[in-house]
Amino acid sequence: MTAPGRILSPADQERRSGLRRMKTLAVCLLVFMAAVFSVSFALQGAYPWLGYVRAASEGGMVGALADWFAVTALFRYPLGLRIPHTAIIPNRKDEIGQSLGEFVETNFLSDEVVSTKLGSIDVARAVGGWVAQPQNARRVVAEASTAVRGLASLLDDDEMRDAIEAIARRHLIEPEWAPPLGRLAARVLESGGHHEAVDLALDRLGEWLEANPDAFGALVSGRLPSWVPSFVDRIVDDRAATEVRKFVADVRANPDHRLRAALDGYLAELADRLQHDEATIAKLETAKGRAFDDPRVRELAGTVWVAARTAAIDALSDPNSELRRRAEAAIADAGERLAADPALGARVNTWLRDAAAHLVTTYRHDIASVISDTVTGWDARETTEKIELQVGRDLQFIRINGTVVGAIAGLAIFTIATLLVPSL
Repeated sequence: MTAPGRILSPADQERRSGLRRMKTLAVCLLVFMAAVFSVSFALQGAYPWLGYVRAASEGGMVGALADWFAVTALFRYPLGLRIPHTAIIPNRKDEIGQSLGEFVETNFLSDEVVSTKLGSIDVARAVGGWVAQPQNARRVVAEASTAVRGLASLLDDDEMRDAIEAIARRHLIEPEWAPPLGRLAARVLESGGHHEAVDLALDRLGEWLEANPDAFGALVSGRLPSWVPSFVDRIVDDRAATEVRKFVADVRANPDHRLRAALDGYLAELADRLQHDEATIAKLETAKGRAFDDPRVRELAGTVWVAARTAAIDALSDPNSELRRRAEAAIADAGERLAADPALGARVNTWLRDAAAHLVTTYRHDIASVISDTVTGWDARETTEKIELQVGRDLQFIRINGTVVGAIAGLAIFTIATLLVPSL
């Protein structure tokens, strides 16, 4: 019978129908043997040869009843009688689940079994050849896109903003900036890499001065006495602009210019103070703290997350987006390389084998416990039905075979006894 509230799958319904047919056949065979026994027992006085038929049918009934008892005792109490060592499956359900889990753990999840199986399969070549096909690469990207979009939809914007802020604060803001910046500056100065930056700055300054000849008008002539004639103002302004442009050009052309040396000295001193001067370090850290404590920085973290999520979802939702096309091409290219390069394939296979062995070694017991825990959580009646539906039809053949073998054995025993003791 089906456990209350349980809906059988089509396959289980088919198994149940087959089980009922086999039970009916076994019962009919027992009834047939009983009928034959009754007729032969009643008429064997008039027809002595029916004694052989009686013996065969008698043995068949004994075999049928014995095997019926054995098969029934696996799943329930025969005739409702609580005979010891019957209803084995419902009474020992938890032990069976534990034994099954241990069996799977020992024989299917051992390091040797997993390593040997994976070692016999060229996983890298098979997977590489499959994903190298454009339609398969497209399918992989489509499935991955769906998964990523689903994951993104589950994430809360406020929580992600807080997470981004926390990560940035922990890894970017909380560590001291001054000593690393000082060490970096010292290495740049030692290598002379800053000279190009100085040259670039001088070039930009020279270009700006050429494009803005009146830039010094307010700075120089504006500070002259009011009684100075206006033409003198222009002369002074032009002279100041010319001298500044000349000075910038001299500095740009002369690598050993004293301004460059002074700048190098200042930068070297600053790099050293950033590494060793507590006051300079504290000043930089204070400025950094004020900058990142600004509410606008927190808003920026939220804006970055929302913008990134929106852009990713839009790109992943469009089958013709540049992101998905590039991902498909990259996966197909990786598959081709994996299938065509034996050395790469061997490395990947070794990695997969080692990873699988590690997972099996680490989680073997946890995986096997899924079986035992699942069986333990089943209802005893449901467990009995599940197992009976799987193997019950074959067990009914035991009853049928028992009937036939019993009949043959009964006939053989009666025949041998008759030959040895003719008076019987």
